[in-house]
Amino acid sequence: MSVVAAVRLSIRPSLAFVSLGLFWGCFAAYVPVIKAGLGVEDGTFGLLLLGSAVGLVSAMWIAPWTDRMLGARAMPLLAVAFALAWSLPALMGVPAFFFLSLIAVGLCSGLLDVTMNSRVSELEAQLGRPLMNAAHGMFSVGYTVGAVYAGVMRELGAAPSLAIAGVSLFVILALAPRMRMEPHVVPHPEGGRGRYPLVPILLCGGVVLSAFMTEAATESWSALHIERTLGGRAAEGALGPAMLGLTMSFGRFGGQAVAEKLREVQVVVMASALAAAGALVAAWAPAPLVAYLGFGMFGLGVSVIGPMGLALVGKMVAPHFRTEAISRAAVMGFSGFFFAPVLMGLVSQGFGLRWAFTVVAVLVAMAVPLSLVLSRRPVMAVV
Repeated sequence: MSVVAAVRLSIRPSLAFVSLGLFWGCFAAYVPVIKAGLGVEDGTFGLLLLGSAVGLVSAMWIAPWTDRMLGARAMPLLAVAFALAWSLPALMGVPAFFFLSLIAVGLCSGLLDVTMNSRVSELEAQLGRPLMNAAHGMFSVGYTVGAVYAGVMRELGAAPSLAIAGVSLFVILALAPRMRMEPHVVPHPEGGRGRYPLVPILLCGGVVLSAFMTEAATESWSALHIERTLGGRAAEGALGPAMLGLTMSFGRFGGQAVAEKLREVQVVVMASALAAAGALVAAWAPAPLVAYLGFGMFGLGVSVIGPMGLALVGKMVAPHFRTEAISRAAVMGFSGFFFAPVLMGLVSQGFGLRWAFTVVAVLVAMAVPLSLVLSRRPVMAVV
């Protein structure tokens, strides 16, 4: 099945993926401006970014209930709430208020994220086709467009609040109304829910954690690395997250085709090796051009790890556990947003960003042993 066909089949949740990507790409490119406006050091800025992680992880626990309550309206309403929440951080010049505003962003982001991933997993089960990589590829498309857009706005001297307001209007008016989709509700078996699938959730969640933690670290710090470590200009710094988003788009769309031929575990092992090598190239790059190459390699590799981890957990549990299992695996994955900002900030402040991105290489390689354990577990045939 072609990538275009996969996107067409999953178009409604794919628009939600685009929405998330637009905002996070715009934010990543504006990180140097936002950090300078707050007047804080790397370690403190890393701690402030924990606000989004607090909201994200909190959302994971209530997402199944929210999804059931809102039903077909879940994605449109959560997308609008997410767009409105983003107006807060861009207006906050006080560190404490910035932290609190990111909690609201993370909460809305997490609720939308679990819902849209659940919809894609439901479609995969109904159609018997892999769709997760294509949907996540649309996030990367949005992320790339958001980063490039922000780079242009920065060169024009636009404040973060103005740039993000433009994205909010586009999402609310053009994308959210088209996301309405009925959930596929699977009732519990008459004999009870059965044994809780803890082991596959933990293993798949660990794979997603390895991907999302390193992806979040690179998204938030790539522009600073290029501008501060390598002496790049504002537009050159914005190209760091843009390159990451662009190559992640290619990687996920390519992963859609690869998923038709290879097992997810095989792809995760190869992708982890490529991502680790890319992080090392970016870490020790002598100039921005070499860093772009490294971020490109990293983006191609890391792009497929998280989506395949979430796709696997959807396939390894009974249908009535699917939304809950994806939510729990996502909890583990998004807990990386707790660790990544703090880790990157502390390592950067103590040893520099080159060593911080070296740590990223080690962390993304951790998906390999987890994948090898997963390869020994059966995949359930679900409908």
